Amino acid sequence: MGPQLRGMVRASHFQPTLAVTAIASALALSTGRGLSTLAVATAVLAGQFSVGWSNDYLDRDRDRATGRTDKPIVAGDVPERLVRNGAITAAAVCVPLSMLSGWRAGLVHLVAVALAWAYNAGLKRTLVSVVPYALAFGLLPAFVTLGARDHPWSPAWATVAAALMGSGAHFVNTLADRDADAATGVRGLPQRLSAPGSLVTGALLMGTALGVLAVGPPGSPSAVTTVLLAVGAAALAGVIVAAVNARERTAWSLTLVVAATAVAALVVNGDALVPGP
Repeated sequence: MGPQLRGMVRASHFQPTLAVTAIASALALSTGRGLSTLAVATAVLAGQFSVGWSNDYLDRDRDRATGRTDKPIVAGDVPERLVRNGAITAAAVCVPLSMLSGWRAGLVHLVAVALAWAYNAGLKRTLVSVVPYALAFGLLPAFVTLGARDHPWSPAWATVAAALMGSGAHFVNTLADRDADAATGVRGLPQRLSAPGSLVTGALLMGTALGVLAVGPPGSPSAVTTVLLAVGAAALAGVIVAAVNARERTAWSLTLVVAATAVAALVVNGDALVPGP
């Protein structure tokens, strides 16, 4: 792999890109999408590439000002023009790939991608910075279910749980970058709160998401669901402990564990996301 290709991979925020793609693919399989899961996976992958590249391109001056040499554009590993063109190309490819799941699902996914672009383009600096997270993550289950037979909207409990989890992650994700954000004028909702306030808000949102996943699906929680949510609750406690001890990166890593257990609980209850035959 050449240096520019490595730079493009890093600029795409590759780990979150793969994580969101895997989440959508797992949900699609759990709802019986079968071979059309490939359509979901490729659409989400293209959308996430476009979001990651647009983020690094639009933040390039801010990253230079704060000395973010871990960023490929700032480090000179990849020309900013190439990252810009990659973002535009991936966004364009995302349109037909999204429509492979049908126009209903396709439009929902494109709205979610547009929300992420809007966050990158300026909403991150405003009081409504959490809104793109809430709406985009909340729409993910609907993208999967609307492409299934009879095109059902995802149940309210799944939509609310996904929106809450995405919103909570937004608050925790800002903890490690508060100084850089302050220096470059990024004043989203989490940055306008104190660090403890942002932590408490994020933890409450994610904890509520776990609670919704416990009571939302019909019937009593299965043993597997109970174990998954217990692990998620333990990881959430770890998020709080890590953040209180100024280990923000650890807190973020544990946030991903909380999100992973929530997704696993959704997948386990995949048959409840779409009505039976």
